[in-house]
This record gives sequence, C-alpha cells and structure tokens, in this order.
Amino acid sequence: MKQLVQIVAVVAVLLSARSWALAQEPSTVDEVKKKAENVASEARDTVEQLTQDVDRNETAKDVSAGILEPVYVMAEYMAIPAFHWIAFALMVTGVVSFALQLVLAKLVVLGKGSMSLKEILSDALGLAISVIGLVLTTQAAAENSNFAQSAAAVLSATAVGVLAGFIFYRWGQSQEVQAADGRKKLAADGRKK
Repeated sequence: MKQLVQIVAVVAVLLSARSWALAQEPSTVDEVKKKAENVASEARDTVEQLTQDVDRNETAKDVSAGILEPVYVMAEYMAIPAFHWIAFALMVTGVVSFALQLVLAKLVVLGKGSMSLKEILSDALGLAISVIGLVLTTQAAAENSNFAQSAAAVLSATAVGVLAGFIFYRWGQSQEVQAADGRKKLAADGRKK
C-alpha cells in the first residue's frame, strides 16, 4: 500500500510539473519543443522506475501469478490436438463476422436512416480482438503444434470460420436492423406526444 501511495505521489508531482511547464509562456518554438522533450523524458524515466519497482514487489508478483494461474490451468486442460484448429476457426469467425458487420451491416443500417456509435465501437473492438487473437493463435500453433504445417487443417478451419463468421454477421445485422427500427419507432412515438 505504501508503494502505491508513493507511485500516486510521483505521478501527481509529474502531472503538476507538466502543467507548470506547459503554463510557462515559451518565446520560441525551440523552447516549446525542448520543454516537451524534457517532460516526455521525465515521464519515460518515471514509468521505467515504476515498472522496475512493481516488478520487484512481491505482492505484485503474487497478484500477477494469481491472474495467470487460471490461464495456465486452462491451457494445460486444453492441450488437445484439436485446440489450435478450434482456436483458429473461432478467430477467423470473429474476424469475418466483425469485419462484415463494420462494413455491410452499417451500410444497411445507414440505409434505414440510423446509426449507432456504440455498435460501431463495439464491432471495431470485436474485430481488433479477433485479429489479435488470430495472430496469437497462429503464432502459438506454429510454435506448439503441427497445425500450421497442415494445409488441410488450416483450410478446413478457415472454411468453418468463414461460414460461421457469415452466419454470425447475418445474425448481428438482423439485430442492428431491429434496433434501428426500434429507435425510429421510439422517435416517431415521441413526436406524436
């Protein structure tokens, strides 16, 4: 707890120093650039020091181990030959579904005169997670199994993922169209009152 208070104090001092530095009226662009470089350098040094302090802290190590332990247990439990095939197919499903939802479903909803920023952000996050998951799954499969060397495994997982992704895209689009119709109806009912 003491270290957490110290970390918060250091961050507060840095933010205060940054605010003070920015509040000073520099006379030239070079002075502004120099102040910005100094603040950035101090911030990097502080973050590096904080990282080292946390890495040496036994409580932080215990918490980190507690977070990773269930993941390791699940990884050991899932260490079956088909794991990488299933993971790859799921990630392809996510990539296809969210990519189509971000493009085609949004065009359909826009055609109905409605758009939801929440849905766009949600689908963008889902796509980002799926792409990262696909990359990590592929990397893990290449290092820990023969999945990546089997053209049949890669092609069949891809085909299943694309098919499932298209199904999930259609389902998601249907939900978005229903939501758009509902928003339109609520707006119309609000105008009638």
